[in-house]
Amino acid sequence: MGFFSSDSDQAQAYDQVVNAPHKAELSHELIAAAASYEAAKAYENHCEREGKPESHEKAKEIMAGFAGAFIDRMVETKGLDFVDRERAKRHAQTQVEEVVTADSY
Repeated sequence: MGFFSSDSDQAQAYDQVVNAPHKAELSHELIAAAASYEAAKAYENHCEREGKPESHEKAKEIMAGFAGAFIDRMVETKGLDFVDRERAKRHAQTQVEEVVTADSY
């Protein structure tokens, strides 16, 4: 995988969040890391199907959308509040931007 390896902190957070029981104690950092991992996976699948976007900005937009969708799903299924959701989205956006900027594709 190009963005996050399966043994990265984000991958471990993803496994922890997805397999956690329904509870509101999950932190926004953990959810954000899981969301950025999920976004990277979804983006790579998108690139395989559609081809790579023409710019880093487009890649950031696509990955942010994937991360936001994942966070919304986790908020609904794990019972988190609005503040946790917004913090997780901002944190995931930061991680996505760092990864897209650091990786050249």
